[in-house]
Amino acid sequence: MKKGAFLLATTCILPLAAVMGCTVGPDFRRPHMATPPRWGYEPKTGSQTYAGAIDTRWWRSFDDPELTGLVDRLGRQNLDLQIAAHRIREARSQMKAAAAAGLPQANWSGSYAYRQLSTQGIFSLAEPRPDASMNFNLYDNVLSSSWDLDLFGGIRRGVEARRANQAAAVAARRAAALAAVSDLATSYMQLRGVQAQRAILRSNIVLAETNLKLVRDRFANGVATKLDVSQAAAQMASMKSGLPDLESGEAALINAIGLLLSEPPRALEAELEKPAAQPPLPASVPVGLPSDLTRRRPDVLEAEARLHAATAEVGSATAAFYPDITLAGNMGTESFAASDFFALPAKQFSVGPTLNVPVFQGGRLIATLQFRKEAQQEAFLTWRHTLLNAWREVDDAMTAYARSQSSHTLTGQALLQNRAAYTAATQRYSQGATDYLNVVATHAALLSTQSALAAIQTRSETTLVSLYRALGGGWDYAEVASSVNP
Repeated sequence: MKKGAFLLATTCILPLAAVMGCTVGPDFRRPHMATPPRWGYEPKTGSQTYAGAIDTRWWRSFDDPELTGLVDRLGRQNLDLQIAAHRIREARSQMKAAAAAGLPQANWSGSYAYRQLSTQGIFSLAEPRPDASMNFNLYDNVLSSSWDLDLFGGIRRGVEARRANQAAAVAARRAAALAAVSDLATSYMQLRGVQAQRAILRSNIVLAETNLKLVRDRFANGVATKLDVSQAAAQMASMKSGLPDLESGEAALINAIGLLLSEPPRALEAELEKPAAQPPLPASVPVGLPSDLTRRRPDVLEAEARLHAATAEVGSATAAFYPDITLAGNMGTESFAASDFFALPAKQFSVGPTLNVPVFQGGRLIATLQFRKEAQQEAFLTWRHTLLNAWREVDDAMTAYARSQSSHTLTGQALLQNRAAYTAATQRYSQGATDYLNVVATHAALLSTQSALAAIQTRSETTLVSLYRALGGGWDYAEVASSVNP
């Protein structure tokens, strides 16, 4: 290279090196919103909540091996988690593609063409060489390279936005994992509740059949009336009529669990239709602090990542207003004969920077920047709404959990009284001291209270699951499963 060209290149490159790395636009900072110091409502009796670290394997606190086994399979089999994993890979690929725009690019091309020049076209203005033919072969071989210096960070902001989108995809998968395990646990609790109500109903049907036999015997002996027989038979038939609805609900819940595990209908029937006791509530439930929610709950983290991406896009739109320089070079050969394709005299090359200065874009750049700023504000408001909703869900779940335990205690007391009333009414009827209507009424009250107690137990369990879901703990199982089975 000649000395003058070297000095010129140095004079141009040094200022460029000084401004390279300058990134325009706003830098992202984690948003902040004042948080309450503690949760507002806690149970006074029964299962207690306290400000401890969230149990990320909370389903194990129910001490139910079947539930634990289902969750272990959920991480490997759930289709929503597999779809979310592919979205993470898509986001990672987009980030890599965006980053590649800031690296040097190189391409090679080779071509051959047989051409004939027009004697009436532009070449007629030049005098051709004597005996020159207007028909010729043209061989072309070019290695081209370019490098966008990204002086003001447009490409870097784009990479930052794609990286934030990848973080959002990871958070979205965690949200899907949390939703899946919560739905599975809820369906499982409801299944055991339905099975408990079915067992209660069947045991009461047995009692009703015993009572009907007693009434018929008394009627045969002339002690009871036809009305007593009809009342006893009607009560038994009424109880039996409730079985089909419970059996239908059981089948639907088994299928719901099967869908979460990507199983066809009835695939889990043999495994789950055998009744089991309703899982007991844990003695204590750690709920952490409200400030922990922004670091743990997936939907809040996803909204924060979307805000980060929107902020980076503002920087990318801002960089479009500034000049940009691309270093480009071409080297190759051009010849009329294939034998001269790689000959030294056939070489050609060009090298030099290209300066691109936006002068007039018809308002496109201004509109794009305004659009990105509005999208950033939208993302911030979405984050704020998501966090407020998260706090609300936790508070509602804690209140519902405490209230359900109070209802469980009161219903348990009512069950004791109804059981005693039914026993007394049955004995008095056997002794002829009262009519059968009292037996029917007390038996109906007993059945209603037993069913209500099982339903409240189910509600307490599902409310606790909702509380765990609102707290944002429980998606870790999917992380382990994906590392073992990518």
